[in-house]
Parts: sequence; structure tokens; C-alpha cells
Amino acid sequence: MSETPQNEEQYSRRALFRVGAMGGALATAGALLPGVAAAAPSTGAGAAGLRLRPLGRHLAYGEDPSRQVVISWQELGAVTGPYVRIATASGTFGPPIAAEARTLNSELAWQDSEHDFPPHAPATMSQYYLHVRLNDLAPNTTYHYVVGHQGYDPTTSGRPGEIASFRTAPAAGSTGAFTFTAFGDQGVGYNARRANSLVADLAPAFNLALGNLSYAITSGTANAEGGHTDTDKYDAGRWDSYFSQNEIVAAGTPWMIALGNREMEDWYSPNGYGGTKARFTMPDNAWSGATGIYSWRYQNVGLLCLDGNDICYRNTGNYDYTKGQQLKWMDTQLGKFRGDPTIDFIVVYLHHAPYSTADAGGAESIAQQKWAPLFDKHKVDLVLNAHNRLYERTDPIRAGKGTKQVKPRGSVTPALDGTTYITVGGGGQGLDTFYKNAPESYLDHESSSGSPTMKCFKKNSTSHTDTAVTWSRVRYRGYGLVAVDVAPAANGSAAQMTVRALAEDGTLIDEITVRRA
Repeated sequence: MSETPQNEEQYSRRALFRVGAMGGALATAGALLPGVAAAAPSTGAGAAGLRLRPLGRHLAYGEDPSRQVVISWQELGAVTGPYVRIATASGTFGPPIAAEARTLNSELAWQDSEHDFPPHAPATMSQYYLHVRLNDLAPNTTYHYVVGHQGYDPTTSGRPGEIASFRTAPAAGSTGAFTFTAFGDQGVGYNARRANSLVADLAPAFNLALGNLSYAITSGTANAEGGHTDTDKYDAGRWDSYFSQNEIVAAGTPWMIALGNREMEDWYSPNGYGGTKARFTMPDNAWSGATGIYSWRYQNVGLLCLDGNDICYRNTGNYDYTKGQQLKWMDTQLGKFRGDPTIDFIVVYLHHAPYSTADAGGAESIAQQKWAPLFDKHKVDLVLNAHNRLYERTDPIRAGKGTKQVKPRGSVTPALDGTTYITVGGGGQGLDTFYKNAPESYLDHESSSGSPTMKCFKKNSTSHTDTAVTWSRVRYRGYGLVAVDVAPAANGSAAQMTVRALAEDGTLIDEITVRRA
């Protein structure tokens, strides 16, 4: 375990918000190794926390999920000595592991696009996020954990229900099957909770949260979807509801997030991502200072998370903010994945849609021009995105063209056929429509009528180009998610992924099998 002092750091683009002192360390610990725990930091002045209870626990994997897990949570007030204690199934809880405290101070907690200052009450809000990074865990092992602070320890307070569990990934090269899930545009509410219920039923190894997470930026106008301080409508407290809502699954299933346009909370710098950096701890290993751009692997699957705000013409707050750095890193990392004989599949995930025939968000022409050629070059198997709040699957695409029709229950060999693109934005926050009212077409409800049309917005403009397409194979306007069942090669059989689209009640909407050549 180590403790690195943190200097007070200002995260303010317009002096409206700032992240307070990161008082404490990013703690590291081997599982249940004896030793003296680092001194637990304080989030600042305040009560010892006798009457406060941790909430909103959420997990994330590190770059190596067989050995690295991050435990994060929230406190509703300042507490002293926040910590995690962990145990294996056969052991007892070890000593407290000090948490890093990240306090997000919002001097404007709620703003309506139709009103200027003074802001609506409350004018200020402080949110307290805690994080512990666990390293050197044992692969394929179940751990139990509790989070607490001075004056509150669930293991001694008669609250066994607050003990949560997680499981590390098997070591790279393991041949066991596993499932992961993905959806975006969740928000907070009834349908969002139904998505969580479905995730809980599926018990995946991890979930990909494809951006536009809490909808704390709630404005729905065309130019106020993140990155516009003067016009966006923002409710910082919605993040409290988001984490509380998701804790039922996120406390035991790692959620790996992508950044959406509504994560561009322009009050928090840098690049509007200061709030995200306070709330989450992703690997962020693309380069020093990267946020929401990272790669990792789970057994035989290489996963790469991209920031679509970098190429989005419609929500231009962060357009081209990486100055080509993301593109160069992507090319290098995809090459490493494809050159690794122990990786069968490459899955790319992001918020914005490279290819879609939806109306509201359309498709991203820059992704088609700059990113898709790299997906072709490195034979990416699957691209998952949200942004459009519906479900759509393309036929395999190469060089911008569909290569063959793949109906529900069909199969794809990406090395030969190209990359499949799936939009899965029906996580709970409302639904969008298909452009020009293209009809739905999905399992047992297939339609050949209509003319699916792709809409691509022009830069800094509401105008767009329209292109009739033939690759839009499955379209479903409803809530749901994608479950990917991965079966590594075994007994002479090639590795394969079964990709299932499920409506929020579990009904099968679409299914394809993705095979290695």
C-alpha cells in the first residue's frame, strides 16, 4: 500500500465549479496481505460520519482485470478516514485500505437554459467521491468487501447486507466462457431500473456503459447537449440518483464507461471532464492525461474505449480536442491487439454512432472517414455505441459498404466480411425514431419496406447530408441491451461470440454469431 499526497487542484473552466482538494492517496494493496494500512485521509472538515452511510458503490476493472479492480462510492457529507476492507471467501476482512477522496464542489447546482443568474436553489453543492484501486489480486477469485469511514464499519455495525462481492477475471488465455452486457443513454427512472434488473439476471462479467450516463445535463435542444455552459440545463444532484439506482448491480459488476456528449459538463475542466474524473476511475491508459480513452482485455477479447466527442460535428464542444492523438493511439493499440495470438476478438465501444439510420443523433461522418478505415485495417469484430436511443445492427461493413446480408440468427466472419456496428441506446432515457420513418425490422418481425437513410450532420450546422443505405439490417425502437456470450476456442472449435439484443423484458430481438476465421 502506498500513499501519494495530492495538492489542491482547481478544475474550473469558468470558475463556476471546481474539484476540491483530492485529500488522500490512491491506495494500492495486495489481497489480504498483512501489514500496516496507510493513514486514512479526510475529505475535509466535518462530522466523523456516525450518521452517514456510504452509497452508490460502483466497480471498475483496471487494465488487467485478473489482478486489478477499483472500488468507488459516494458519501453525502464530509467524513474522516474513508476506507475499504476486503476478504476472500475463506478469509476474514483485512485491515482498512485508505481511499482517495475527490470532492466535487458545484457553485451552480441547477441551471435552466431559459434563466440566467441568480441560479435556482441550491446555489452550491458538494459531492464526495471515494476510490480505492486494488492491485495484485488473485485471478479468477471472488472477493468480499465493505466500505466505511471513521465511526462506521459495516462488519461491526450489524449490517451484513452491506457486504458486497466481486470476482476477478481469469488469467489471459483462459478458455472459460463468459458474458458481458452493453447499453447507453440510461438516465434515471423506471426504464433505467429495468435495464439494471436485466443486467442482474444475466450476471455478466462486466457491463459497458456507452455514455450519456445520468442525463444530469437534461436539456434536449439541438445545441445544448453538453459543452455549452450558457445554455445547458444541469442538475448535479442527478448523479446521486444515478449511482444509487445502479448500485444494485454496479456494486458487484464492473461498469466500464464511455464518454457521451452529456458528459461534457463544461463547468468542470479540463475539457468538461473534471466531473467524470471525480466520479469514476477508468484505466485511461491511452496517454498521460487522457480521460475516457483506454484499452484493456478480458481473456481472449481486446477492448478499446474511444471518445466520440473528438469527432462529433453536431455537439462540437470537444471536436478535435486530441489533435489527432486519439487516432494515432487507436491505430497503434488495435495493431497490438490484432498481433496478439491470444486475442481472438476486438471490441470497440464509444458513445457516438459511426453508422446509423436514426433521426436524432444520426451518424458521424468523421468516424466513417478516419476511424472506420482503421477498423477495416485491423479487422475489428464489433463496434458498440449508443447516442441514438434505439437498437440498430448493420450488416458487416468494409470500406463503407455492406458486404453481405446477415439476418437475425445469421453469422459473420469479420476477417472475411468486415465489422458489425451496433447501436444500443435504449438504456432507459426515452426513445428516438428512425430517420424518414424507416420501419422496424427485427427477429420474427422482419420488414423489407421503406428506405433506410443515413443522416450525417455538417460541422457547426443543423444541416446534413442524406444517403440511402442497404446495410441497416435490424431496427428496433424500444428499451433493451446487448448481451455478448464469448466462447473461446476449445476442442477443435473456433472461438465465437454470440451477440444477443434483448428487450427490457428479456425478449430476444436479434442474434448473430461472430466467428474467427
